[in-house]
This record gives sequence, C-alpha cells and structure tokens, in this order.
Amino acid sequence: MAQYLYRLGLLAFRRRRLVLVGWLLALGLTVGGSMLFAGTPTNGLEVPGTEAQQAIETLQREFPQADAGGSEAQVVVAAAEGGTLTTPANAAAVTGLIGRLGAAPQVSAVTPLDERSTSPDGRIGIIEVTYGVRGDDLTPAARDALTAALDGARAAGLTAEAGGDAVEGELAMGNAEIIGVVVAALVLLVTFGSLVAAGLPLLTAILGVVIGFSSIALVSAVVDMPSAVSTLALMLGLAVGIDYALFITSRYRAELARGHERQEAAGRAVATAGSAVVFAGLTVIIALVGLMVVNVPFLTVMGLGSAGVVAIAVLMALTLLPAMFGFAGPRIVGRRARRTPAATTTGNTAGRRWVSLVLRRPLIAVVTGVAVLGLAAVPALDLRLGLPDDGMAAADSSPRKAYDLVAEGFGAGYNGPLTVVVDGPDVNAVSATVAAVPGVASVSPPRSSDTGTVSIFQVVPTTGPNDPVTTDTVEAIRTATAGVPGGDVSVTGLTAVNIDASATISDSLLPYLALIVGLAFLLLLVVFRSVLVPVKATLGFLLTVGATFGVMVAVFQWGWLNGLLGVPATGPIVSMMPIFIIGITFGLAMDYEVFLVTRMREEYVAGAGPRHAIVDGFSASARVVTAAAIIMISIFSGFMLAPDLQIKMPGLGLATAVLVDAFLVRMTIVPAVLALLGRSAWWLPAWLDRALPDLDVEGSKLRTPVPAAAPADEEPAPIAEPAR
Repeated sequence: MAQYLYRLGLLAFRRRRLVLVGWLLALGLTVGGSMLFAGTPTNGLEVPGTEAQQAIETLQREFPQADAGGSEAQVVVAAAEGGTLTTPANAAAVTGLIGRLGAAPQVSAVTPLDERSTSPDGRIGIIEVTYGVRGDDLTPAARDALTAALDGARAAGLTAEAGGDAVEGELAMGNAEIIGVVVAALVLLVTFGSLVAAGLPLLTAILGVVIGFSSIALVSAVVDMPSAVSTLALMLGLAVGIDYALFITSRYRAELARGHERQEAAGRAVATAGSAVVFAGLTVIIALVGLMVVNVPFLTVMGLGSAGVVAIAVLMALTLLPAMFGFAGPRIVGRRARRTPAATTTGNTAGRRWVSLVLRRPLIAVVTGVAVLGLAAVPALDLRLGLPDDGMAAADSSPRKAYDLVAEGFGAGYNGPLTVVVDGPDVNAVSATVAAVPGVASVSPPRSSDTGTVSIFQVVPTTGPNDPVTTDTVEAIRTATAGVPGGDVSVTGLTAVNIDASATISDSLLPYLALIVGLAFLLLLVVFRSVLVPVKATLGFLLTVGATFGVMVAVFQWGWLNGLLGVPATGPIVSMMPIFIIGITFGLAMDYEVFLVTRMREEYVAGAGPRHAIVDGFSASARVVTAAAIIMISIFSGFMLAPDLQIKMPGLGLATAVLVDAFLVRMTIVPAVLALLGRSAWWLPAWLDRALPDLDVEGSKLRTPVPAAAPADEEPAPIAEPAR
C-alpha cells in the first residue's frame, strides 16, 4: 500500500496544477449546485417498527385532516399575579392576539381559549396556532408576525410566550467554529514555526468542509436531511481535516530534514503518514456508516453524511496537500529551521522525557491510568436517555418560559401529552381503563375518524416528558390496555415517540459496538500485524467511552459545573448521543492509536528492540499527536459555547473523549502496556501472518534505495522490490 501512496504523492506533487484545478472545479460544482438545488433541512424523528411510529401512520391514514404536514406554535398567555384572563382588559388583549395570529402569513388555523385550554385559576391560557407548512419552511414574515403578535399582547399587559416546532429554528451555532479555527491556527503556528506550514492544514480542511457542506446541501434536494448533519459535518470535517493534514505535513518536513528532495519527501510523507491517515479515516468511516444498524433514519443519514465529509478530508490530505507542498517550496520550513540543523528523535524532547518516565514504572502507569478512568466512569451508571424539550432550553428563551407557564398552570404532564389510538369499536372501555392507570392526570373525550373504525383521545400524565415516571406511565398504559376488548390500542405522541426512540437506540448499542469493534479489530490486525495491539486498542477505547459518559452524566444530569459551562437545565442525555459519541470516539481513538503505534512499529520493523522502538517511535510522533489532540479539543470545546444544548452536549462529550484518549490512554497507558508485553506485543501466529495481506503501512519497502526524484515532466522510476 505504501508504494501506491508513494506514487500518488509523487504524482500529486508533479501535477500540482492539475490537482488544484480539479479540487477547485469540485468546489465550484458543489457550491454552485447547492445554491441552485439545495433542499430544506428537516428535524423530524421517525423510528420504524415502534408502537408510537405505527400509531402515527394509523393517524395519517385515518385522520388526514389532522396531519397536513404543518407545524404548530403553542402560544401561552398569562395575566398578572392574582388576575385572570377574563377581565375586560385581558379578554380584549387575548381577542386581539388571536386576531393577529389568525391574520399572520402561512397560518391555517388558530384554536381560541376554552375551558380545557385555560388553567383552573383562570390566569394562564394556551392558544394553538397551526401553520400550513413545516417549521423549516416558515418564511421570515411568518416568524416576524408571530413575534409581533406576542409583543402586542405584552404591550397590553399580558405575559405572552411561544413554544412548539414552529418556533424552533436551525440549531444555533454561535461562534463555535470560529473559535476552534483560531485556536487551531495558533497551535499549528507554534508546532511548525512557519506561517506556510501552519496555513496548509487549515486551507485543506476548510476547503474540504465547504465541499462536504455543499455536497450535503445538494443531496438534501432528494433526501430528507436533518439540520444536525451540517453541524456534525462541520465539527468532524474541521477536526479530522486539520489533523490528517497536520500528520502528513509534519512527516513531509521530517523527510526534508533527512535530506530528501521536495518531490521525494512528498512521496514518502504520503506513503508513510498517508497510510496512517487512510486507516485512521477508514475507522471513522466504519464507525459512522455503522450507525445504519440502529435502523433510525435520522442517525443513518447523519452517519452517511458525516462519513462522506471524512472521506473528502482523507482524499484532500492525500492529493491536494502534496500538491500544495509543491507550490509552497522551501517556505514550508520556517527560517529558523532552515538556519539550524534538524532536530532528531534522539534529542531530549518533552515526548522522550515523558515516555521514559512512563516506561520507568509501566505497571504503576497502567494501574493509575485505569483507576483514574474508572473513577471518572462511575457517574455513567446513572445514565438516562431522552430527547430535549423546551424545558431544557435556555432560561431566558421564549420556549422555556412558555414551558414553565404551562407546567405552572396545568401541571408538568401537560407539556408532554400522550395520544391513545384505538382501532376497534369500544373506545370508551379503553378510555376508562387508561383513566384508572396510576400516573394519569386526565383523559380527553374520544374522537372518531370518518370511517368510525379508529378513535383517539389525549392523555395528560402527572409528570413531565423527561421524567422517568412518565416512561413508567406509558408502559403501564400499554400493559393495562393489552387485554382490553376494545380493539388494537397503541400509544403515541411526541413523548411516546421519544421513549420508543430511546429504547430502540439503547437496544442497538451492543450490536453497534460489536459491529464497529469487530470490523476495526480486523482492520487493525492487518495494519499492525499483531493480535495483542488491536485488543489493547479496543480495551483502551472502552475506558475512554466510560470516562466520557461519566463526565456527560455529571454535567448534564447531575448539574456539576452547569454555571461555568452554560448548561441551562439538567435532564437526560439526548437519546442518540451515546451511540453517536461511541461511533465518533472509536474512530478518533483509533486515529491516535494508528498514528502513534505505526511509528513504534516502524522502528521495530527497522530493527530496534521493543523498548527502544517505543521510545523512538513515541518521540518521533508525540509532538504532532499532542498538537493534533489540542486542535481537536479546541474545535470540539468551541461548540460547547453554542447556546443550543444539542450542540453543547456533543461538544463536551467529544472534547472529553479526545482529552482522555489522547493523553491518558494513548500517550500513557498504551506505551506502558507495550513495554510490559515486550516482543509479544508484535506476536502474530505464522499461519495468520501468511494469510494476511502485507500492506506495508510502515513504508518498510521504501527503505530500499529509491531512485532520485524524476524531473517534473517525467514519470517517477518504479520502486525496486526488496529481496525476500
């Protein structure tokens, strides 16, 4: 494999103008196409095969008038403390509000206040506003009209707030990506000491993200694309794009320092560091594509879209980057480095001092590292899954204020009503059974479809949507109605959909974990030609995941450091977050495993003893791996500053995962374990050695004398095969 990548690096360097034009053409086509044909992002959640989803499909068939595909806004009004909405002044203000809402663009219906939608004390009321389009398709004029209607009610002396899917916009990013890029630029500048060398990884990563973004927008014209895909693509694209380019650029400079001509150095950098990039990228792609096993369309599209962005980052690192080396010339090396002799891995660098310290007492390093990670993982035992609602929004936002007003006036359960669908004749018997279930606050009168075969009624629980008691209530309703002779009974509604989605994703965690670990184990087996190294890599990943989940539970469920991190409220972990964190963390963990251990194996294959191979390989890669980890942590941490919890949560999770995995697992526990294993770390049964393909990830075949670099207008000479 190293030979093919070597030739690819030489070709990209020599034909750099053609490579650059090709990527610029791809940029123009994708950006132009997305501007002309991009679809509208969606935020719907479908979980095929669940009871709640089947009930929704029944409602769409039997009550088509209730499923016009439109969005809803729940406008909540409240009189001053001690007052009611029925006083002449307040009643006039409510009437004016309803009139303004009904006259707003894209509004199809407004449900006025009645006895059921007014709190028992008469102070708080709920006005349901139905739009003729999805929330993603609401025009700025429609949103402005809703805001103006609320402002008018406030001016008349009422408290007026709004929630619902019509109010939810795209995920708020804040300045997350800008902060991450700025920090990455500073780290690259310090690492390389050259503006040109620091700029190339940023340039290729940003171009890759733009192409990936535009491709996702283009695909959204024919596929429903969740808005979260773009956020994930930005987060991952920047992180892996910069890191992959960083590793190849660092190796290119090292090859230059060894005296190779620029073209030869580019070929060797792509052959060696590029091999690690290919396999690191493959592990990330495997983890993301593996999300298909969960059978949740939302996660499938997120995984495939993000995998495409990672694939683009790999391709750019292997082709555009060596082409840019050709344009950069000698400026890729800073002036100070050009004036002074090149540093070698035998110097007393910080990386060498650290790994020597670890190897002095490897058993203590392993035990201490595992103990720290185990302690950090303890809160994960209390992991609860759910989906965010307005109760977890920022305290000063209108949806959160509306949520709190509803809970105050009607009870917490009114924010998450359930819908019971009865496909049978005796709906009254079912209604009576449900009303007697503990945890049910009220049951509405049943309503039948036009055919008369299906009826529905609403159930208000006594507890809120994300309260664990509500999950028990839903299960109790399903159990109580299973034997009722009234017909086929199912429970749906947003709360029930969330509960079923969380259960489906939880049940998929182990199969998903087994899939990605199994495939990656085979991949690492081929890369390292060792049985124990992939096992060690997998166990280290499990330690990372446990500690990451522990930190997330402590912050988002228990409320630790909430004020410092800007978390508005405690609540369950978003249901798709664990499987998403597992997938991406596994890919990133294998990145550092591949980048660090391939350099160690490279030294070992070259003839160094096990201990010297660890020290020299670690010393050669520690500086660049540290820089890569700091860049990833910075990018992910930047997303923690976003106001939206759905962005803040993966930001914290991934930043924690990289911090733990890079510095505790890969740079402390891994060299210690390899030292304890000695030569057996690289053991491979003879029959398996013969069966596995020799991909030469370390580039050992390149140690055979390579002909001088060919002139720019000639093909490179073939590489001589080493004697076997």
